[in-house]
Amino acid sequence: MQTLQSFNSRNYRLFFSGQMLSMVGSFMTETTIAWLVYYLTHSVALLGLLGFISQFPHLIISPLAGVWIEQSNRRNILIAVQITMMIVSLILAMFALTGAINIWHIIVSSILQGFLSSVETPARYAFIMDIIENKNDNITNATALYSSLLSGSRIIAPAIAGIIIANLFPGHCFLIDGISYIAVILALLAIQLEKPVIRQINHQNNILKNFKEGFTYAYELLPIRSILLLIALFSFMGMPYLRIMPVFAVEILHGDSSTLGYLTGASGLGALCGGIYLSYRRTARGLEKIIAIAPAIFGIALITFSLSKSFWFSLITIPVIGCSYILEYSSSNAVLQTISDDEKRGRIMSLYNMSVMGIIPFGNLFIGGLASITDAKTALIFGALCCVTGSIMFYKQLPKIESLLRQIYIKQEIILE
Repeated sequence: MQTLQSFNSRNYRLFFSGQMLSMVGSFMTETTIAWLVYYLTHSVALLGLLGFISQFPHLIISPLAGVWIEQSNRRNILIAVQITMMIVSLILAMFALTGAINIWHIIVSSILQGFLSSVETPARYAFIMDIIENKNDNITNATALYSSLLSGSRIIAPAIAGIIIANLFPGHCFLIDGISYIAVILALLAIQLEKPVIRQINHQNNILKNFKEGFTYAYELLPIRSILLLIALFSFMGMPYLRIMPVFAVEILHGDSSTLGYLTGASGLGALCGGIYLSYRRTARGLEKIIAIAPAIFGIALITFSLSKSFWFSLITIPVIGCSYILEYSSSNAVLQTISDDEKRGRIMSLYNMSVMGIIPFGNLFIGGLASITDAKTALIFGALCCVTGSIMFYKQLPKIESLLRQIYIKQEIILE
């Protein structure tokens, strides 16, 4: 099947299967930490602060980590980080199962996981390009399948965590997460590479010069610059809708925690459908149109959701939001991976990670602050309008972007001249 063509690669099958178990465990831990923080403190503000400090390192560490990723064996980096993350989860499990856990344990572990993730995420995305075969034909499919995995895990993991917390203890979620890292580590060890993928770049011992070189490369190439700016705007103004969702579930739709669960699940289902759609595309060619249009669809759907007072109408609308954000992120990822020079791909993916994970926490603070000054509906509508504006601005540059991409695709023999 074309939608599963990346699974023809043994290395990708191993990578995907290991990640499948680990991602479910990771999202279980994310859900459990949120529950524990509220259970221990009853502070919504601390929940928001914890989300901020766990993602903030992506803004600072990821760009510099991109240089290190290119100069080192990416598989070794991933294995070392996974082992460290496993130890952190097992320590949390020990504290939770013995009843000794307190809020400081959770805060310290969240900060540490944030730093580790800011290195692991760009390394993981760059490593996908190392293991897939027929890169020009399979990168879009591999990226889309991986996005579907993330979306599916976000749907399944919170439900599993809820059942375990209700019937056992929160510590069991941390324990399952810690054990799940073994699958990733074994999969990474089983992957067969012809040789370690290490890029030799100029100024090898000067991280700042290498970072500047990667930043200049991204800025001077219009498609990369435009995509990174658009997804940064999208992350800042659009994605905070997830943090505001509880307000809509309880105050506007007059529901409870189950209402929030349905809305979150519907968003994840839409994201899963978007990933499946992209998995049918053979190459990155044409994805720039999706990148241009997806934020506008997202914005319109978000405005519609914000104005809705009906649970069922909201439940129908929100999958469109989930689908459009995964189309935006996955399409951007695939195009950036495809057009980046091999020796700069790690740095470009670190800038991509910074534009997503590094920007979202600031967007959460901004939209959350705006919602407290005005109201949740006004804040989301403002963010949605900014996404639509960004989409229009990108669309105006699309002819020039398509012309430059065509030259790159011809050079890479993705299309014939």
